[in-house]
Amino acid sequence: MFHIDIIEQCKKNNRKAQMQLYNQYCDGMYIVAKRFLKDAADAEDVVQEAFINAFTKLHQYNAEVTFGAWLKRIVVNKSIDFIKARKADFVALDEVHLKVVDTEKDSKWLVDEAITLSDVKTAIEKLPDKYQYVVMLFLVEGYDHQEISEILGISQVASRTQLSRGKVKLQELLKLKKNGARY
Repeated sequence: MFHIDIIEQCKKNNRKAQMQLYNQYCDGMYIVAKRFLKDAADAEDVVQEAFINAFTKLHQYNAEVTFGAWLKRIVVNKSIDFIKARKADFVALDEVHLKVVDTEKDSKWLVDEAITLSDVKTAIEKLPDKYQYVVMLFLVEGYDHQEISEILGISQVASRTQLSRGKVKLQELLKLKKNGARY
């Protein structure tokens, strides 16, 4: 079956087509959920809920974006909803005190070339939640500030500011200490 045919069959509640679509995307969506949720069981639960939601709302999918991108958005939203439900500390910033810091100097993401991907992932996990989610959505998931503001329920200014501050903290975490030890 072609991809569009599978989606059309899923819209008609064809269980075989739904299983085929699920099998095609479940591993990738699990990886997305796992970036937000440290517990494997929680990530699995979120992915299951996301697929249930996607199949329930499949009539709203209009192919403006790929099905994978549409489903990924659902998984990201479900992951963040899960975190919020667990009373994660989302610290609201007073927007009066925010300033947008988007200069040429600040747009560089330079780290020592000895830094590994594992080091970067570990450092992102050590960021405060308010920075971690924006950094993950921007760098790892590729969302822009408008999308991040919608997902997290913050303004675009807050998204830019949290990204800027998160970037500074991330760079601090990734710097090698004088004795060569990290963190």
